[in-house]
Amino acid sequence: MDINQLSKKIENKLLEDSSIKEVKIIDNTHKHLKHNSHQTGKFHIKLEINSDILKKTSRIQSNKVIYKILSEELKTDIHSLQISFI
Repeated sequence: MDINQLSKKIENKLLEDSSIKEVKIIDNTHKHLKHNSHQTGKFHIKLEINSDILKKTSRIQSNKVIYKILSEELKTDIHSLQISFI
């Protein structure tokens, strides 16, 4: 899977959650290519999520929601996930 396919898949899955209004997906993989732990085919993703509900919950709870939604992608395509709520 390439980054464009993965980004679209992530966006679609996250927007299915009624509490999420908007998602911005940033590929930071290029910053990690020389790291020893870099895995070809896995991406370093930053998410900026617009959600009033998730923004009001604890960081742990809101991250759990996102990790649950993206559980399959975290196993197969995502090496690192950074999440911010805007």
